[in-house]
Amino acid sequence: QVQLVESGGGLVQPGGSLKLSCTASGTTLDRYAVGWFRQAPGKEREGVSCVSGTNSDTFVMPTVRGRFTISRDKAKNMVYLQMNNLKPEDAARYFCAADPYPSRLCPVTDFASWGQGIQVTVSS
Repeated sequence: QVQLVESGGGLVQPGGSLKLSCTASGTTLDRYAVGWFRQAPGKEREGVSCVSGTNSDTFVMPTVRGRFTISRDKAKNMVYLQMNNLKPEDAARYFCAADPYPSRLCPVTDFASWGQGIQVTVSS
């Protein structure tokens, strides 16, 4: 059983940056596919960025490409999402997810394990 806990969210002004962290416990994520998803009020959950278990494939949703970067530290069993040049439309609850099938990748959302999510607010 994988437990995932997100941190690093909060309020930021447009154009600002945040780095989300996801701490995993219960198992090592070495060969897990991992990803970040978000859900705004009244909208469906969407895949923001994911990386395969082998690190050979990465998905980044078009609207954040060039601004958001996913990374993972296998030694620390953590996953990160660096978000730069944030826009009001990026505001949402962000979720970390993991799946034991190494090739699972966004934008599919049926990952096996999910964190509780963390709020990101972009406002001046």
